[in-house]
Amino acid sequence: MSPNETSRTAGGGRPRLAEAFTPSRIGMVVLAVVTLVFLFENTREVRIRLLVPEVSTPLYPALLATALLGACGSYAAARGRK
Repeated sequence: MSPNETSRTAGGGRPRLAEAFTPSRIGMVVLAVVTLVFLFENTREVRIRLLVPEVSTPLYPALLATALLGACGSYAAARGRK
């Protein structure tokens, strides 16, 4: 057997379709799409007050920032459990 054949049979080749689309990956993609639709449907202006300053901005950047902070916190918590 040549080294190329060995790496292909040992899992070094392209992943199969079933391995690429696991239920957790599909769920994450669906969640990301639903989150993006929700964000971009909420475009009205809102006033946000953080301690002292008050900022007037569309709602979607505030929602996006909150979602990213939540995702970072979730990622950090998951990394801490390992």
